[in-house]
Amino acid sequence: MAYGYEEFKKDVYGLTNINLDMYKERQMKRRIESLVARKGFDGFESFFKGMKQDDALLRTFVSYLTINVSQFYRNPAQWENFEHEIIPYLRSNYGDKLTIWSAACSTGDEPYTIAMILSKYISLDKVNIIATDIDEDVLAFAKNGTYPEKSLVDLPKEYLEKHFNLVDKGRYQISDKIAKCVSFKKHNLLEDKYFGGVHLIVCRNVVIYFTDEAKDYVYKQFHRSLEENGILFIGSTEQILKAKELGFETKKTFFYKKI
Repeated sequence: MAYGYEEFKKDVYGLTNINLDMYKERQMKRRIESLVARKGFDGFESFFKGMKQDDALLRTFVSYLTINVSQFYRNPAQWENFEHEIIPYLRSNYGDKLTIWSAACSTGDEPYTIAMILSKYISLDKVNIIATDIDEDVLAFAKNGTYPEKSLVDLPKEYLEKHFNLVDKGRYQISDKIAKCVSFKKHNLLEDKYFGGVHLIVCRNVVIYFTDEAKDYVYKQFHRSLEENGILFIGSTEQILKAKELGFETKKTFFYKKI
């Protein structure tokens, strides 16, 4: 029997614990086929054997799957709503001691953005930001905290001046004050145990790559993670179609409250 995509998916799961059945098949298969060809392999079987023998190729594959597109203060209007409406809501419900989970955080732009905005209102020693991703390479990049200028184009000048240091031409280092309140951990949204006691979950532009079944699973798990009346902040390309069925109601566009 010929080795095809079904066999490849099973082998990838055994090797990486990433379940490709939970991703939209046509879209993901096309992406992987493109990578296989670009790396000079003649098909899924030879590519999988290559990954088993070459850790760098395996890391490239995982990074490619996770589609790491991130930027500080991405979609500024949403962050303005977060600052002026969601932060006051969280403080009125829970006080200043907040636990926040930035899920699928990619290179860390998002959790650091959260910390910078919160620092205007709350002492950061009261804030616990957990930032997770499936890709160990992007987590290492995030922990390092050095970013190219293009990642900061949407960031308000006040944050750039206050929370970054220019390390060389076109590269900036996040301040220790902001870095210290973010803890980075490896986490697979489709396989690993979820955190509990969370007041705000930020998961943006990730589940669009998942099947409907996988989306529902993630949202149900987020619902369990959140404290009563907690907030889920999603991306500008997303909406929760069965919000009430999954235990959420709209608080503001792209922000959902646990009910």
